[in-house]
Amino acid sequence: MKVKITIIILLSFISSQLFAQELLPFVENYNKSDYKGDNQIWNVAQGNDDAMYFANNYYLLRYDGVKWEKYTLPNKTIIRSILVDGDRIYSGSYKEFGYWYRKNGKMLYVSLSDKTKVFEDSDNEEIWKIFKFNGKIHFQSFNGIFLFDGKAIKKEKFSFLISYCFVVDDQLLVASVKNGIYKMNNSTFEKIQRWSILENNVIHAVEKFQNKTYIFTKKNGVYIDEKGVLSPWKNPLNAILKTANINAAAFIKNNKLVIGTASKGLYLFDLKTNSYKNINRNNVLMNNSILSMGLDKENDLWLGLDNGIAHVEVNSPISIFYDNSGILGSVYSVASTTKGYLMASNHGVFKYEDKELSLIPTTQGQAWNISKINNKFLIGHNEGTFVYKDGSISKLNTVNGGWNLVKSGINNSYLQATYSGIIIYNDKNDLNQKKVIKGLLKPIKYVAQNRKNEIWAADNYRGLYLIKYNDAYETQVENITQHSKIENDFGVKIFEFRNEILFLINKFWYTYNSITNQLEKNKLFNSNFKNISNIAAIDENQFIVLQSGLLYHIYANANKFVWNVIQEKYYSGKIINDNLKIFKNNESYLLNLDDGFISLQLQQEKKQNTNIKIEAFTEDSLIEDKSSIKYNSELKIYVISGKFGAAKPNLFYKTTNTSHFIPIKQGLIVLNNLSSGAHSVTIYGNDGLNYTTISNFQFIVAKPWYFSFWMISLYLFVISTILYLYYKWNKIRYVQKLKFRDEELKHQNKILEMELKAQNKLNIQEYEKHILELELQTKSSEVAGKSLSIAKQSEMIERIQGILDSELDFNKLKSDIKKVIKINALNKHEWETFETNLNQIHNEFIVKLAKKYPNLTSKDIKLCIYLKMNLSSKEIAPMMNISFRGVELQRYRLRKKLTLTQDENLSKFLLNI
Repeated sequence: MKVKITIIILLSFISSQLFAQELLPFVENYNKSDYKGDNQIWNVAQGNDDAMYFANNYYLLRYDGVKWEKYTLPNKTIIRSILVDGDRIYSGSYKEFGYWYRKNGKMLYVSLSDKTKVFEDSDNEEIWKIFKFNGKIHFQSFNGIFLFDGKAIKKEKFSFLISYCFVVDDQLLVASVKNGIYKMNNSTFEKIQRWSILENNVIHAVEKFQNKTYIFTKKNGVYIDEKGVLSPWKNPLNAILKTANINAAAFIKNNKLVIGTASKGLYLFDLKTNSYKNINRNNVLMNNSILSMGLDKENDLWLGLDNGIAHVEVNSPISIFYDNSGILGSVYSVASTTKGYLMASNHGVFKYEDKELSLIPTTQGQAWNISKINNKFLIGHNEGTFVYKDGSISKLNTVNGGWNLVKSGINNSYLQATYSGIIIYNDKNDLNQKKVIKGLLKPIKYVAQNRKNEIWAADNYRGLYLIKYNDAYETQVENITQHSKIENDFGVKIFEFRNEILFLINKFWYTYNSITNQLEKNKLFNSNFKNISNIAAIDENQFIVLQSGLLYHIYANANKFVWNVIQEKYYSGKIINDNLKIFKNNESYLLNLDDGFISLQLQQEKKQNTNIKIEAFTEDSLIEDKSSIKYNSELKIYVISGKFGAAKPNLFYKTTNTSHFIPIKQGLIVLNNLSSGAHSVTIYGNDGLNYTTISNFQFIVAKPWYFSFWMISLYLFVISTILYLYYKWNKIRYVQKLKFRDEELKHQNKILEMELKAQNKLNIQEYEKHILELELQTKSSEVAGKSLSIAKQSEMIERIQGILDSELDFNKLKSDIKKVIKINALNKHEWETFETNLNQIHNEFIVKLAKKYPNLTSKDIKLCIYLKMNLSSKEIAPMMNISFRGVELQRYRLRKKLTLTQDENLSKFLLNI
């Protein structure tokens, strides 16, 4: 309990210390990372091309609402001042002034001072202001003025130090730093004596408004000359301005005065209500030091800051309530009261009254919804439901989490969706009389009723329920999404349109068929509202939808829907998912945001600005309409409307290859991977109902380099050369083939001839071999015959010799027989012939044997031949003319020479050689 009391005291202390917030014009800030330039913005002006120009130290900045450009002077000096005159942008810097003009999508500079040599080497002049007076351009420094009439430059020196010159009522006023203000008459300066009070003041602005002359000093506030009498401005704001250091001031549309200060930001003073708003760093500005101001053609304000640029939509129908301290938190619902605003946030319930934002005591915690019933506000809160009336708050009930409160479609009762079910308030005059629907203890986010004793309820997580009850509030609950076999029924939303209840389930629209007890897809809404993520009703014919991150105001005209986009910049990154709520406040509508809310003035029909300009660039070069670009190059098309605020049109485009309308985001269309040939991009405006053609840009994508004329010529040349070379190669091949074939035929003939010769030779050799074999056989037969003959003769001789030896008595017979024997004995010639034939037959054997056993004698070789012939020792003995024992002895010796063992057969051994 002590902890709770401490928290309440602490939050009450915080609420009393909150910085006073207010409903402010929407401010769009641009920092250095946006425009890629320097800090200070010394001057602001809008060109006749509708682009904004800024003097940004070393750069001239140009912004057309789509892209930023920056340029530097040739001498790289700081640009202090600019002036738009026709198509020229005059600029002034240190010992330099001239003008810029635009050509081929770029700004080009022409120096005037350098051509005429108006500055001496000893001069230390810097051009701080440029203005036009009597048809001449005046370049003003603190010591003099340089007048340019379009041809020549005239220099006029001051005898005193000045701050700035001002053109008021066709008079040129010169503000001296010490001596007050002078007016120029025929090249002479006349001091305004009645303004002597302004001596020793730095004058930063002199403005005429409603027959009064306002003089804005740097440190002494504002003076007003009314009916010839100069006096300080009698307004409480003047005391603040004396401490804020005024840098710039101007009167703008709707009787408003804007004053830019060096330390306290911008003051927006309403002369009708005698009230002011302070736009500074505590709310929406990046910093409090305003160096310059300028108006655009929409009568909105551009601020040149000490560090950045701010676009203040002072003439826009859109305002914003913004808290950058984080104390307010995310606003889930907002409502207007007679004294200000009431906000339900995740930090509690806050009220904004008398320019002060404060937390209502006892309401800290998550607040969900604010609904107005009669003159009371019902606030759904995490801790229950509160009632706020006439500045006081009380708790109505303790049912946690009043997400939404809606009026029944059949009577004057109200239905409240809570963490634990549904509450019915039957009497709006006595809200204590309530009924809690039983049988559905679920966190219900949305409820609706269009038939008696039936309530539709959507679970916060998933499921859609139809609750039927009798007069005693006895209930019957049915899960309709399950019954309709809808699987993905997460985050169901209920929307009432013209007494019909629609259900948004997984981006499809359904209605209930009571006959089939099924959900059926709604043709009208599914065809008109695809990919809708959130929806909020305004009245019977108007509602807000969130589609693809963009908010659209929808006006229903019969069965046609007029779409008006709400520019994304007003709520980008600030929409609270699934908690979109709209509160009508007279002619405006309040929309809750993450850190505050915006006030919108929604129109049923929106007139589109049809004056747009197209600039197309490829590789940083401007491309004219119907020009050609390189193949496979990126084309950037900038669609420039010249509008920066709420009047900026909602534009779409189509290309040659697309059939649907594509939104143009941030004014840029980027086209890549284009096929060669003719292309077109058509720009369309949309009035919410119809698309109208605004502009068309045509271009031609050149053929790829490999399909260019010269490349095609090269291809033809290469192909022709290849074909020619192929022809020549084939011809040479053919000739070579013919030659080769002739040579091959000759070679084949030669081979055939050689084969025939070889065959003939082979045949002759075989014939000769055959003859030799026959001869050999003959000689072998002869040798064998001779051998047998010799053997028989030898045998006969031996027998006769034996008989003769045995018959000793017959000496004469013996003598005769011996003669016969000698006659029949072999002669020497016959033996030589025998040996020759024997050697021819066994020549190969003899050669091998002699090579293998070189120690063999001729006698040994002869024995080997006889043994190879398979002759016995007995047959060999007479042929070698030795005895049988001599043959055996000779065989023994031969075995030794042949190194044979006893087991080896000599004849077999010789046969294998």
